[in-house]
Amino acid sequence: MPEQFDLIVLGAGSAARDAAARASRDHDARVALVERIRWGGSCPNVACRPTKAYLVAAELAYMVNELSDWMGVETGPARVDLARVRAWKDSLRRTQESWVEVLSNAGYELVKGTATFVDPHTVPVGGRELTADKILIATGSRTAVPQIPGIEDIPWIDHVSALELEEIPEALLIVGAGPVGLEFAQIFARFGSRITIVNHGPQIAARADTEAANELQAALEDEGIEVILNSDVDRLARDGDRIEATLGGRTITVSHVLLASGRVPNIEELGLDRIGVETERRGIVVDEHLRTNVEGIWATGDVVAGPQFTPVAQYQARIAVDDMFAGTARHTNYSVMPTAIFTDPELGNVGLTEREARDAGYSVDVVKHPLPAVTRAQYTRTKHGLYKVVFDPETRRVLGVHVVSRNASDIVGSLAPALELGVTVDRLALVHHVYPSFSEGLKAAAEQALARR
Repeated sequence: MPEQFDLIVLGAGSAARDAAARASRDHDARVALVERIRWGGSCPNVACRPTKAYLVAAELAYMVNELSDWMGVETGPARVDLARVRAWKDSLRRTQESWVEVLSNAGYELVKGTATFVDPHTVPVGGRELTADKILIATGSRTAVPQIPGIEDIPWIDHVSALELEEIPEALLIVGAGPVGLEFAQIFARFGSRITIVNHGPQIAARADTEAANELQAALEDEGIEVILNSDVDRLARDGDRIEATLGGRTITVSHVLLASGRVPNIEELGLDRIGVETERRGIVVDEHLRTNVEGIWATGDVVAGPQFTPVAQYQARIAVDDMFAGTARHTNYSVMPTAIFTDPELGNVGLTEREARDAGYSVDVVKHPLPAVTRAQYTRTKHGLYKVVFDPETRRVLGVHVVSRNASDIVGSLAPALELGVTVDRLALVHHVYPSFSEGLKAAAEQALARR
């Protein structure tokens, strides 16, 4: 006999857990969570939290080696014991047994296995048949494997397996210069690896403001990271325990290759074609309420063709559940979405880049302030970074803010409500600030707009 639920959630990651919590708490729904690999999903287990732990360890090693003597702090050279760093990283995350306990105590029915639709309301899983009028697909994504000749013959790594390495790579080629590639580049460079990044496009961090991306690139190159733009890997080949990579007419020899050039939605096993759910290369097609084209089925998170960030997945899940059970008019809006790359310095963005603003037809002006001129940055001999405000010179409304600095994620995140409410560049210039802080650079940039006016 089919087991009846109010909501079936396929997946157990950030979007899935937020949806289950909201449906259960706010709408008294009986919820089944279906997961085939990892309770809790990617972010807390193998992505966001573990990666940031490595970034913190890498920053500590860098500070000791590069700044302690200059500051007059006597230490020995910092050496990274990867086994101990890995053990510390593992201690910060919840075990699978703990995830099962937490999710079970929340009142969800946990079903382990692979779900495949037999009709729009029914999914058999692990010998059980689950049915519901409402189903949310939140099965996430995985590393995309580019079509590089020879890639099938080498033991490539990704953001998951890189965190399980037992030895620091001697030389690492990173394919892709998005957030994952850049963060791992700096992690392993500071751990002692020789790093080469190759990127298909003309700038690192393709979605970021170009000037901000260039500032971050300069900072990474100062640490010895080689960045190759407008290029692809032409060929990979094994040479004993080494890997030869041909790119841009030259061949380099590395010990490891890390893939970070894109994501693939986990949808193949769902049987979506059987029930007519529309998909495209980047994932499931949804409307502004996260509805698919099949009634009773919603989709959220990395499986959706759209921005792939943990807070976005949670945001989408709440909108989807409200639509399911309350029929609210809430809909997705990504126009003021803060994002960050957690390198050192961080690259934080909120709102439109300069190019996006011009392409959208706005009258555009820009003010900037260099990070090295900020007192707080001088304590760490910072050479690269900036604060950039994109605004409309007629209305004075701020269209976007782009920061390359330590704590950039906190700065742009706190500005999101202000941009939503239409803050002007003049208000950013006249507001009080803390000294010495990293955020004061934003005020210094905005003050230049007052002078122009």
